[in-house]
Amino acid sequence: MLVAIALFVVVMGAILLAVDKPKRIPNWVVTLGFAGPAVIALAFGLLYPALRTVYASFLNRNGTAVVGLDNYVRAFTEPAFQVVLRNTALWVLLVPTLATLTGLIYAVLVDRTRFEKAAKVLIFLPMAISLVGASIIWRFVYEVRGGSQQQTGLLNQLIVMFGGEPYQFLINSPWNTLFLLVVLIWIQAGFAMTILSAAIKAIPDDIVEAATLDGLSGIKMFRYITVPSIRPALVVVLTTIAMTTLKVFDIVRTMTGGQFNTSVVANEFYQQSFVRGDFGMGAALAVILFVIVIPIIVYNVRQLRLSEEIR
Repeated sequence: MLVAIALFVVVMGAILLAVDKPKRIPNWVVTLGFAGPAVIALAFGLLYPALRTVYASFLNRNGTAVVGLDNYVRAFTEPAFQVVLRNTALWVLLVPTLATLTGLIYAVLVDRTRFEKAAKVLIFLPMAISLVGASIIWRFVYEVRGGSQQQTGLLNQLIVMFGGEPYQFLINSPWNTLFLLVVLIWIQAGFAMTILSAAIKAIPDDIVEAATLDGLSGIKMFRYITVPSIRPALVVVLTTIAMTTLKVFDIVRTMTGGQFNTSVVANEFYQQSFVRGDFGMGAALAVILFVIVIPIIVYNVRQLRLSEEIR
């Protein structure tokens, strides 16, 4: 700690000295003094691990021999990994769409109502819960007991009350993946509602009044005025939730451990690398996840720039 403090004092002293005497020291030296440490830290903390992971993806299980594209071929051809990719695709397609749709409908329905603040607080509360905490809550909701035991899971208790048989929500594939999706939709709907509600309130009153005079109301007003006006916000919400969904790990790990055909790429990366010790395969899955995320980030940045230009 003392060494780190001393190093910080030396670096800051050098920077301040360069600033105080700009005539004697070139500007590039001052720039390097300010930006250099940050660039070095980013290169060491982000660039090097990324390059190391890409290199490891071409190695064998123990990282002792180069196997070329074998790990990637396995990832796209073996049935077990195909299930993982299928589940990941379902998460990315359904969670952003349903969470955004839920948040949008909720924002429109409660906008400028008498209980708007209370209603928004209720749907935003899950955002304050960690993914692990939310997963534990929903495990209790889905819990099932066999035989004649009294059901403690909320859903199974309701099923029994109406004369049905208890159901294994987290075991029966492929429906168990859909029940896991509900957890993230429940959390992200509050985020979508917050952003979209602000976008709806930002629609100019002149546009709404002109549309009303033209005879638009209800669904037509929503379709032709509200949705086009908040399109940039919709894109941001969809892409942001999609990036969060691609990295989902906590929910799957906490609720099923990736068993019963529920694993996704992030969980399988952890499973292969740290449980089974197949570092080459784990690195390949990490690279695949990284490649999938890049287009979404690029599209998100472009849309943000377009919205800035419009403003």
